[in-house]
Amino acid sequence: MADLHGTPDPLTHVPTGPVPASRGGDRLLDLVRVVARLRAPDGCPWDRAQTHRSLRRHLIDEAYETIDAIEEGDASRLRDELGDLLLQALFHAQIAADDGEYDIDDVAEGTVEKLIRRHPHVFADVDADTPAEVYANWERIKASEGEPKAIDAEIPRALPALAAAQKVQRRAAGQGFDWARLAGAVDKVREELAELEEAARPHEGSDAEGAAKDALEEEVGDVLFAVSALARKLGVDAEGALRTTSRKFVRRFEVMLERVERDGVTLDDLDEAELVHRFREAGR
Repeated sequence: MADLHGTPDPLTHVPTGPVPASRGGDRLLDLVRVVARLRAPDGCPWDRAQTHRSLRRHLIDEAYETIDAIEEGDASRLRDELGDLLLQALFHAQIAADDGEYDIDDVAEGTVEKLIRRHPHVFADVDADTPAEVYANWERIKASEGEPKAIDAEIPRALPALAAAQKVQRRAAGQGFDWARLAGAVDKVREELAELEEAARPHEGSDAEGAAKDALEEEVGDVLFAVSALARKLGVDAEGALRTTSRKFVRRFEVMLERVERDGVTLDDLDEAELVHRFREAGR
């Protein structure tokens, strides 16, 4: 079976024919021209003053706003947010072009080459019939490019911990380190929960301190890592799942609180069983 890694010119595999867009991508080129005009010597003072570093927070903001639009299922807002996110990419490419480093064509060319190289099941005769097989091939090809790197190489330190955990796990799985069956991942969660329970038992009803607190933190981390691995095995984004559950908790809690206040009592007046019951009722 062929592997496109190392092919001298993967760009020869670019599909021919019309661009699959209603206007052939003309408006995308217009956006490139507008950004270049804003950065021109007689362009916008604010745009000309920006640097890669000054735009960092805008890139982060636009990424999170795009995620919000996706989670809300708002197609119109998503279109707008994708435009803002695309603008950020074009802006950084134009800054680099102004500095004589590279331009948007260099960025696009590198991405096209990478996509073709890492999709040999599409552009060559490698077999990959499932998303899991595709991802495993991607990670193997990526690992073979350049110098060997640790599996946590280039994972941003600011990336949320659950997302970082799943990224490390996916890379390890791509190199063959993964549960053969779902049951293995489930058993690992049970094992880590049992260890956490054992470590927490002496401190029930009180806060741990010093070495005991460090040990508990390690056990909690093991549980979270195991749960994120189970989520990955199920094809679930752990970060997104936790955000959804957090929002669901807030909605239920607010409903429960409103009903408790309506009944003329406070949460302190209720025992644990009643609190659990009322919380469940708030979700119905």
